[in-house]
Amino acid sequence: MRIRRAACRGVARHRTAYRGAARRRVGWSAAVAALLASVALAGCGVTDTGPSDAGAPAAGARTAGGAVVRAYFVAAHGTWPVARPAPPGAGPQTALNALLAGPTPAESARGLVTALPAGTHRVRARAAPGAVDLYLPWLVSELDPVAVSQLACTAASAPGIPGGKRPVDVVVRVHESGLPSGDADSWALTCDESGVAVPVNSR
Repeated sequence: MRIRRAACRGVARHRTAYRGAARRRVGWSAAVAALLASVALAGCGVTDTGPSDAGAPAAGARTAGGAVVRAYFVAAHGTWPVARPAPPGAGPQTALNALLAGPTPAESARGLVTALPAGTHRVRARAAPGAVDLYLPWLVSELDPVAVSQLACTAASAPGIPGGKRPVDVVVRVHESGLPSGDADSWALTCDESGVAVPVNSR
């Protein structure tokens, strides 16, 4: 716990640097360092008894009514997955559409919100073996850190991802608006068991 408190204090001082580094995108090392700052900022709001402690749910989970997708919204202490009914053949795009639709009135009444930008937006999602590619209409520097976790964890927990990996092992490649879309130019993330996006090379 002492380490987490110290990290939270240190990260707060580096938030401005994160924004600048992410905008400039000077090399992969700078980008990874920037996102590490983002992830730590998001994690500072998650307590040991918070709603994310159950970890990422199994991909393609089923309920008594059939298959579901899980959209990650934001509660008082971190991200919180909400199950939504899924049609046959649902995949990451279905899950991202559910996330972008926002919480229902009942979910909002329970305190769930979204950190994604307001307005009508489309995030394209494409499944690959053990991975999901997300094509954003924003730059990562324009997003709140917890919004990055919402996107990554919703994608990683989606059904229809080839390879049979656990959600925590699915790699989510984030492609930013207006920038090259090759794998080498993307942010490679996973969703950890606390519902926080983590750069792949930091695990």
